[in-house]
Amino acid sequence: MKKVGLIIFALLGMNSIQAQYQVNSFFDNMGIVRLETQELSEAADTLVSIFHRADDVVWSRVVYRIVDMRFKQNYQLYNPVSPEDPQYKSLFLVMLNAIKDGMNVYEKSSDVGDIKPYFNLPPMPREMIPTILNTDRTGELSDGNIATSEYMLLNYDSTTQEMRFNNYSYKGFVRNQLKYVIQEIVFFDKHYSRLYSKILAIAPMHADNTTYYDGMPVMEALYGQILFWVPFDAFRPYMAKQYVMQSDNDAKRVTFDEFFLKKLYTSYIVGSSNVYDRMIPDYATTPEAIAEEQERIEWELLSAEQDLWEY
Repeated sequence: MKKVGLIIFALLGMNSIQAQYQVNSFFDNMGIVRLETQELSEAADTLVSIFHRADDVVWSRVVYRIVDMRFKQNYQLYNPVSPEDPQYKSLFLVMLNAIKDGMNVYEKSSDVGDIKPYFNLPPMPREMIPTILNTDRTGELSDGNIATSEYMLLNYDSTTQEMRFNNYSYKGFVRNQLKYVIQEIVFFDKHYSRLYSKILAIAPMHADNTTYYDGMPVMEALYGQILFWVPFDAFRPYMAKQYVMQSDNDAKRVTFDEFFLKKLYTSYIVGSSNVYDRMIPDYATTPEAIAEEQERIEWELLSAEQDLWEY
């Protein structure tokens, strides 16, 4: 009887464990690879972040980086190009869908050359967003109607206050949407005795969004390409619901949120906080000088943790 009781107890224990930790099949009931969209949606509502007390942060530095999707390590952010792929979406399409669903975006600074975001101002009016995502750069073809224009990636109906994604000219637009600029903070938390980094904001850049001329200052050119700014934490729940297209292992699926948190992308520095309030291209005038300054700042960030261990 004791053996029977032990067996029953073990079986009940196994059922309890299975109830607590549901094992999901890699395939659905049709034998197709499961996309786990429901699980992703549920997880996106419970994103975990480490709490850092203000008193414990003894050093910090704000850094601005360019994420260029032409680098091989960033291909997954750009692909697929088609907006009709049933399984994967590009980062820009995820962003467009988030905006369509109500995510706020913010205008860039009114000072030409200043690429920093300013979230103390109100969000960009919804009716203004389609005009920024306008594929008609000539100003001659578009009828200017934000509710119906086929040249705007998002159409906005002021009566219903709803947005609609317009994929008519999506491929033509993303052909020149090749970069993002991110605002990142690197800081040392003495409670954990380690260095952390956190992306604060992200902005898509469109290469066809500015008029170039010989001798144009680099920061002015970068400023002209920025479409708008998005607070990164406001964007995270949407990124957590979408898998990144895999390049070499389809079974190793990560969401866009994981992709950024694990720093699976590559980037290069264009500036950091300093007493002169200027970016690298403002004072480094040659490609060699810019590369040297980028390397110097990267080294300062890497060595900061060792220098601050005394805390």
